[in-house]
Amino acid sequence: MQTGKINVQTENIFPIIKKFLYSDHEIFVRELVSNAVDATQKLKTLASFGEFKGEMGETTIEVVLNKEAKTLTIKDKGIGMTAEEVDKYINQIAFSGAEEFVNKYKDKAEAANAMIGKFGLGFYSSFMVSAKVEIISKSFKNDDDAKAVHWECDGSPDFTLIAADKTERGTDIVLHIADDSAEFIEKERIGTILRKYCGFLPVEIKFEGEVVNDTTPLWTKKPADLTDEDYKKFYQDLYPYSEDPLFNIHLNVDYPFNLTGILYFPKHRNNFDPHKNKIQLYSRQVFITDSVEGIVPEFLMLLHGVLDSPDIPLNVSRSYLQSDSNVKKISGHITKKVADKLEELFKKDRTDFEQKWEDVKVFMEYGMLTDEKFYERAVKFYLFKNTEGKYFTMEEYLEKIKHGQTDKDKKTVYLYTNNAVEQHSFIETAKERGYDVLEMSGQLDSHFVNHVEQKLADTMFVRVDSDTIDNLIKKEEAMPSKLTEEQQNQLKPIIESQLGKDKFTIKFESLSEKDQPIIINKPEFMRRMKDMAAMGGMSYMGTMPEIFHLVVNTNHPIISRILLEADAAKQFQLAKQICDLAMLSQNMLKGEELTKFVKRSLELI
Repeated sequence: MQTGKINVQTENIFPIIKKFLYSDHEIFVRELVSNAVDATQKLKTLASFGEFKGEMGETTIEVVLNKEAKTLTIKDKGIGMTAEEVDKYINQIAFSGAEEFVNKYKDKAEAANAMIGKFGLGFYSSFMVSAKVEIISKSFKNDDDAKAVHWECDGSPDFTLIAADKTERGTDIVLHIADDSAEFIEKERIGTILRKYCGFLPVEIKFEGEVVNDTTPLWTKKPADLTDEDYKKFYQDLYPYSEDPLFNIHLNVDYPFNLTGILYFPKHRNNFDPHKNKIQLYSRQVFITDSVEGIVPEFLMLLHGVLDSPDIPLNVSRSYLQSDSNVKKISGHITKKVADKLEELFKKDRTDFEQKWEDVKVFMEYGMLTDEKFYERAVKFYLFKNTEGKYFTMEEYLEKIKHGQTDKDKKTVYLYTNNAVEQHSFIETAKERGYDVLEMSGQLDSHFVNHVEQKLADTMFVRVDSDTIDNLIKKEEAMPSKLTEEQQNQLKPIIESQLGKDKFTIKFESLSEKDQPIIINKPEFMRRMKDMAAMGGMSYMGTMPEIFHLVVNTNHPIISRILLEADAAKQFQLAKQICDLAMLSQNMLKGEELTKFVKRSLELI
């Protein structure tokens, strides 16, 4: 029998481990099962090198719960440990057996790839939940020094190490669960943790007689060996009851870093919610986290799926991951692969790409807004959709409108609607003038038009109901006004009498007879100021009074009729009616004023 003190720097190491080693105590299951997988993979590696010549036999890892005894046991049939190795790897904290093993066989890639990682303190995570921990281990070696051993520690630096009667190769870790951690002797709790952290480990794991993991998940296989149905089934396994995804990207990189994984494009339809923990991060099939903010580019969080890289360290904080150089390289590579896939789909079958556009659009815009490199790629296959339902690349659309939609400063004006129903009359007016109107009603479109406007030279994005449209250079010759300046001055007070003077400024424009007699629009500058204030949380802008332009069409017959009407009461009634019609088209006529308008309309009929 051997007794002694564990070689640590402080007597208080165990309280520190219990409180601070991991933020989630459930992580101990991942660490211990992962160590068991390591031990099994080591044995397989040694066998492949001819250094283990015995029968491999069954290598299933077992997780055994005994609620009465309050124990949780993890059993493996892996490499096992001698008394000397227990003393070296257990009694000397933070000396990683996995790290030493990889170094010894570093010239053999299979060995390094078989190891889950540098666990270091992983075994000691067991003391976060245990009053006592036992290790019963028998080495795979057949020499006299390879007798089975039994190590025991109650959470103090004191341990005992004695001979054991274990006859089978491998290691049993027996955790005597502490009273304050009783949740970890519940079957449902352990089952949930195993499925979460160990569901794709490369060695079979049994719990309560049931295999809980898939040892060869889809991302470990070659894309050439997989069908669309395989990818869809895996998606349903990850996200039960979800709609099938649009398409996927299978990642498989071995230089300058290792990365595998499958990313899926879900159906978004403007449902912009990137923080749903839908990307699962693994390291050699060991689950790390599904909170990937800062680890992958922000816009990629709209995707679903799994990423797996041995170059992502297991036992570190997320802040460390965010600054890790390998993580940054991986992040950049994924962005490139996503752009490659989208461009490939666009070039391969544009019609199909257009059919998927409403689901892809929010992802594209989010990426272009937040990632400069992605923007540079995406401008080639981002699509504008107009109110006719036709799609154009940015280059194609510029070619379509650059000769017919310019202002006096020779800027190309992109007209758009963010609500085709409410702004229908303005869209129709624009079309009658020969202009084209884009549909930009998505959640990110107001941000996106501002961003693109800054990127494109001599360009303006203008909402179709703004005042700017009246300043565009018409394709046809400007029409002469049917009202003289004197007549306009006579008409102005009649119109003003029907309005709140503080809300409207009246302008007279020589428009087509086909245009409305009165058009209400908002100054583009003021609208943008309010939009930007809303985006930036500047609530004081919300208290500013709304200012509208009321444009009187001097060429419309009704305007001339009002001016020539001899009956003053009827004159004011007509003026009120067309002002209310203009307000109705802007959804501004409500309450009592709307009731009066309906009554007056019936009287006029």
